[in-house]
Amino acid sequence: MDVSTQAFVLVAGDPAVSGLVDVARTLGSEVVAVVAGGRDVADAVAPAVDRVLWLGDPGGVPVEAFAPDVARLVLEAAPRVVVGATTAAGRALLGAVAARLGAPVLGGVAAVELDGETVVVSHGVLGGIAEHRTAVTGGPAVLAVQPGTVVPAGAGPVVEERTSEPLTGAQTTEVRAKVHVGVDLGAAATVVGVGRGLKAREDLALIEDLARAVGGEVACSRPLAEGVDWVPKERYIGISGQHIAPALYVAIGISGQLQHMVGVRDATTVVAINSDPAAPVFAQCDYGIVGDLYDVVPALTAALQAGA
Repeated sequence: MDVSTQAFVLVAGDPAVSGLVDVARTLGSEVVAVVAGGRDVADAVAPAVDRVLWLGDPGGVPVEAFAPDVARLVLEAAPRVVVGATTAAGRALLGAVAARLGAPVLGGVAAVELDGETVVVSHGVLGGIAEHRTAVTGGPAVLAVQPGTVVPAGAGPVVEERTSEPLTGAQTTEVRAKVHVGVDLGAAATVVGVGRGLKAREDLALIEDLARAVGGEVACSRPLAEGVDWVPKERYIGISGQHIAPALYVAIGISGQLQHMVGVRDATTVVAINSDPAAPVFAQCDYGIVGDLYDVVPALTAALQAGA
């Protein structure tokens, strides 16, 4: 496919598009927003772009139902790049469009550049411990990036309404607001993480007592947040969770697999407590204690409280 110098920004019902537009501006001479959402969303993004193509309000269908119409517009215009957001709706729409185009979606975007007419994308792999450079040829680059913020209000181009026929095979039956836990692990100087070595949900009290004793926050490995749902997902550390850099990280009952440890690779000091002397975490920590967490953690907590 011969591509143009346009850059498409896919807006899936959310006007927070500053991050998308920044990437699009780097790669395209004309930035076109393709909006699946309310007219207010189309009006809100207009000041940041050169053209706005409004497909209409999804109403009772999910935004990815507009994928055939978006893909048709992409095929007609042949933009150099198609940029979507890493939000849930953004990923759904971008993925559906990419599937129809037969194009891969590149995520974890760290930087973009043009090498002649070729889009070159630098993106993190393996949770950010390595960087991969990908040159995209033969069609538009399809990128998933952080959405950024809502652009300031101001004058923009006239919104162009496009006739669209979203798929009707799926209907949105309910929308539930996600309840976020008020925790900022990135700001914590001390974090106490717990993994599958914990036997029961009620035993989290042991970890919480230790965290209070050291003035830290409680975190966890993925199985406790997305497997048994014992800990809120906002406290999950790992390759697709939080990446933190505390002065002290205490890993309790965590084996130390790559998927978790990339989330704490910038910690100043790592202390590990595990009953398995061969656990990988002992090769990556500064101090290690081999022992049953049910014996070690209460003893540490008592010692810290006694010395307070």
